Amino acid sequence: MYLGFDYLAGTPPPTYAIPQAQDSALWCALMEPRILIVDDEPSIRKVLAAHLARFGYATETAASGVEAIAQLNAGAYELVVSDIRMPQIDGLELLAWIREHRPGVPVILITAHGTVANAVEALKRGAYDYVTKPFDADELRQTIAKAVATRERNEHRLSEAAGRFEIIGRTSAMRRVYDLIEKVAPSPSTVLITGESGTGKQLVARALHQQSARRDGPFIEVNCGAIPEHLVESELFGHERGAFTGAVASKPGRFELANGGTLFLDEVGELGLDTQVKLLRALQERTIDRVGGVRPIHIDVRVIAATNVDLERARAQGLFRDDLFWRLNVIPIPIPPLRDRIDDVPLLVEHFLGTFNARLGKQVQRVSPPALAALLGHSWPGNIRELENLMERGVLLADGPELELDALPPFASAARHRDPTLDDLDLKEFVRMHTVKLERERIQQALEDESQNVTRAARKLGISRKSLQMKMKEYDLR
Repeated sequence: MYLGFDYLAGTPPPTYAIPQAQDSALWCALMEPRILIVDDEPSIRKVLAAHLARFGYATETAASGVEAIAQLNAGAYELVVSDIRMPQIDGLELLAWIREHRPGVPVILITAHGTVANAVEALKRGAYDYVTKPFDADELRQTIAKAVATRERNEHRLSEAAGRFEIIGRTSAMRRVYDLIEKVAPSPSTVLITGESGTGKQLVARALHQQSARRDGPFIEVNCGAIPEHLVESELFGHERGAFTGAVASKPGRFELANGGTLFLDEVGELGLDTQVKLLRALQERTIDRVGGVRPIHIDVRVIAATNVDLERARAQGLFRDDLFWRLNVIPIPIPPLRDRIDDVPLLVEHFLGTFNARLGKQVQRVSPPALAALLGHSWPGNIRELENLMERGVLLADGPELELDALPPFASAARHRDPTLDDLDLKEFVRMHTVKLERERIQQALEDESQNVTRAARKLGISRKSLQMKMKEYDLR
């Protein structure tokens, strides 16, 4: 049996009960494989959906590449089946978007204009397979089954889409961080992690240690901003008995404790200039002197530093030494703020739901669509730490299996009242409206911030220049 001709000739296919997506948070996947069908012909969408429903697949449809991207931003799919020739964003452009933003999702491309050249191009660009209209129903079903099985076998790729190294995040900006961790971790080089407070710099430092040859050695953390200035030197380098009032016994410093492992200097920008001189010497000579000591102590330590301070500005102001900056900044790893990786919010919300359900003895299964839309619309000045605290409060205050808007802080409640039409939308339209609106506003703001320079705006957004151009075309921002 071939699909595509009987229906078009006037003989509709049998009617099947097509499973519908249940009301859920954005990140939730259904138990049965969920497939997104993308075609600008309504008849093809109906035929494919009815056929796949017979084999236990939950299907949703999109009439264009633009609509498909909105749905992929709003939900989780195991597979995308897309026509190649479509207006605005065609199947190959949609494939490129999926490869960058949803790398674990296989794509099967279909077209009535199949040629060897098109097939080769589609496979080169990362398509799982390629079929032509009219397509054989059994052949298509087998191709889809193989694609779904391939995704299930590649669990490591799926986990990378959710995050790596126990860090949550799947945006292109976070994937660049993961790539740096993987490349840098085996080396002994000093690393400087930069980013705003609450972005997860400590997690990156731990990942570098765990992926290194020093993983079996100690990982010693020092918050340089939390130690009184007169005690910093003693904490870092240790002291001998009687070196100062209160030094009743000799004490090793953090450098000695980290010997054979990793020393993580958090908030290194808070160190005073005197301590910076001694830290520089320790990094250069690999030796330290205890306070009151008479002989140098050799150390074998890999140093990772982190700061939320703009060290370039601190250098210009004379607050941070140039030579120490260059010694620390051998390999810089910048961590993006949460507002620049807003697509990771649903993943983080899911993670914190599980964490606080276990900690607080609750059974909150999901976040309501209005509450999630409010979370997606927030600017997150406190980054992931702010989201974590907010989720703890929300889970604690939730009365049932769903975290409602009322359990969130006032900013979230205010977000709901800004749009009085929300109650009139079904779940899919509600999520799509918010996702598209937020993405368009974010792109527009980035372009304005960078004086319409597409290359710089793409870098700011953490996506490729080509992807940004596609989105500008999609949202009519040229």
